[in-house]
Amino acid sequence: MTFDEPSSGLPAEPPSTDPIDRVIAYHLRTKHHFNRYARSLGFLDWANQPNPFRRFEGAPLIRLPLLNPEDEPRSPTYDAIYQAGAVASQPLTVQTMSRFFELALGLSAWKKAGESEWALRNNPSSGNLHPTEGYVLVPPGEGLDLSPGLYHYAAKEHSLELRADFPPTQITPLLAPFPAGAFLFGLSSVHWREAWKYGERAFRYCNHDVGHALGSARLAAATLGWTMVLLDGVDQNQVARLLGTHRQEDFGDVEPEHPDCLAVIWPHTDVRPDAPDLPLWLDQGAVKELAAGPWHGRANQLSREHGVHWEAIDEAADASWKTREEIRAIPLARDPQIRSEAHHVAQAMSDAATIIRQRRSAVSFDGRTSISAATFFRILHRLIPQAHEPLLQRPMPWDVLPWDPAIHLLLFIHRVEDLTPGLYVLARDAKKVPFLQQAMNPELEWSHVPGCPTDIPLYWLLQGNAQRLAAQVSCHQGIAGDSAFSLGMLAEFEGRLRQGGPWWYSRLFWEAGLVGQVLYLEAEAAGVRGTGIGCFFDDPVHEIVGIKDLSIQSLYHFTIGGPVDDERLMTLPPYHHLARRS
Repeated sequence: MTFDEPSSGLPAEPPSTDPIDRVIAYHLRTKHHFNRYARSLGFLDWANQPNPFRRFEGAPLIRLPLLNPEDEPRSPTYDAIYQAGAVASQPLTVQTMSRFFELALGLSAWKKAGESEWALRNNPSSGNLHPTEGYVLVPPGEGLDLSPGLYHYAAKEHSLELRADFPPTQITPLLAPFPAGAFLFGLSSVHWREAWKYGERAFRYCNHDVGHALGSARLAAATLGWTMVLLDGVDQNQVARLLGTHRQEDFGDVEPEHPDCLAVIWPHTDVRPDAPDLPLWLDQGAVKELAAGPWHGRANQLSREHGVHWEAIDEAADASWKTREEIRAIPLARDPQIRSEAHHVAQAMSDAATIIRQRRSAVSFDGRTSISAATFFRILHRLIPQAHEPLLQRPMPWDVLPWDPAIHLLLFIHRVEDLTPGLYVLARDAKKVPFLQQAMNPELEWSHVPGCPTDIPLYWLLQGNAQRLAAQVSCHQGIAGDSAFSLGMLAEFEGRLRQGGPWWYSRLFWEAGLVGQVLYLEAEAAGVRGTGIGCFFDDPVHEIVGIKDLSIQSLYHFTIGGPVDDERLMTLPPYHHLARRS
């Protein structure tokens, strides 16, 4: 693998200063090609493998209770969390906070092979490297047994580290515009954790994992009857101030954290028809007051040395930085009608927490397992956001992203009963079908799929065995062809960037990651398994359907099938290293 850039033989043009052009340049630079992969070290520097657990030395550590599955609050069924109003809302207590963080960002198991032991988590991560860090802004309130302030979640200890004391007189005004009982949830990324393995392409994967974490947090909140919405109007400087990632005195020379996003979470209760709209932004003055601290702790060093510094990641992070605050709000009122899914397939009765905890990334498929058409349609149905409906009217978890869907699916169908093998497209927004058709080869069929429910915009494009093709464009990985089906996530790309701003680059990956998280859990609920695929040959994927420009780009691949487990690995309980505590 070479570090040299391809040359056209022509004088190099000066780099653009337009942030959107810079983001696009990063995207083009980090594409994989049949004859050249995106730049990376080319080997794994095991001596400097990053510590997957961030701690803030000197910050007070507050242990969260380790709850058994049968402890309160009990988990609802997996199907119930998708039905509006079906899960009773729980109050914010130390027990519910513990359950939330366990299911959102906590450990799911440990794997052991010989002397090596590594943790798995409930939120998926590219290469199990876990660049994503979670924070919570705790409001004043009874029954929580936590002082108001900003806390960092320490996953290995299942604990909260107090990063900053925020007095009630400052927190209350910040949260006053939100529903009663609301608190803030934040995510940041340590880019180095992914760059250690993946080099320049790591910025993509970090944003995939932000989307995974948003999905796992939204689903964890749903098990408690809570609602969660991304505060997408907030500019990134506010995110940095509130999470403390800008504090050089707390990070020094260790690996920095990139401030990604903030979300508001609140116990779902009946909302008056005349309730004020929910703001998607924060008062800048209140944020600045909170950022004054006092702060606690210094970030730990994750690797002894870093070797190559990937400047392309810094360039992409800088160019996609959200500089503009947007004063936007959404209606809080919602239709209490429960969304029925019975016409797709009989409901799965597993509890949601079990499905969340058992999620794994398959490393191999048996090449035989098929799924029924009903199961396949159920999975697709869960991916439809009901675009153009008011945000809080949309099905969970799509009520967390305050924009219309920009991700659509190119499906390679291998083993779905009663469906002809071949190439299909799912338009997650039915109104975008003409846009997708215009961007692709005009000779494709675009036929409706027999037996497919009318509310699933699924179209057949090409007939034939697509197993070899799916594996070939997914970096020759057999898992893409040995599965029941695989897919590429096609993003409305340049138009979204030009219209919305360069920060939409990250948001497209967040949405793709959220799609991936739903696919992971749907696979588990169906008795099979999924895995995300970050390595694929970008432009060869586009060539399959005749995409010739940047109007659409493939951002993430995924595959679902019958897993082959590695029997050499021992599985240990997630918190076996901690004494059971109440």
